[in-house]
Amino acid sequence: MAVVATFKDSAALTLTLVAEFDAGVERVWQVWEDPRQLERWWGPPTWPATFERHEFVVGGKSAYYMTGPEGEKSRGWWRITAIEAPHRLEFDDGFADADGEPVTTIEPTHAVVTLDAVGSGTRMTTVTQFTNAEQLEQMLEMGMEEGWRLAVSQIDEVLGDSAR
Repeated sequence: MAVVATFKDSAALTLTLVAEFDAGVERVWQVWEDPRQLERWWGPPTWPATFERHEFVVGGKSAYYMTGPEGEKSRGWWRITAIEAPHRLEFDDGFADADGEPVTTIEPTHAVVTLDAVGSGTRMTTVTQFTNAEQLEQMLEMGMEEGWRLAVSQIDEVLGDSAR
């Protein structure tokens, strides 16, 4: 089923995405935990991701880049701030320069991912917290909401892959 709703809350400085999957919570957790599965959906289809590092522990760091249609690269990083397997993940998410170093001109966002059992499936709710209204609007102008929708819509295929 994938994405069922997205909404922005300008007062709370958040962007929320809700998706539902025909797979159990533990299976959906794997698409976050396993870097090979994560890179199959993190980023829209025309900007696939490659995770060069993915330390899935509290305090762990991840480094990735997305490759655009013309071969251009957009780099990013995560710092994992909380894990309550298999139901909750929190991380800071920021941009990186060509060397993979964090960009300091744009504040990182903070993401909270929760996975809840719904019948025999899973509801995934991702809330991205922004530091201020300007950052929220800037990220929306960059296509974050549509990018999220497109990226998360790829999870069904990963979940259905029998070669887990």
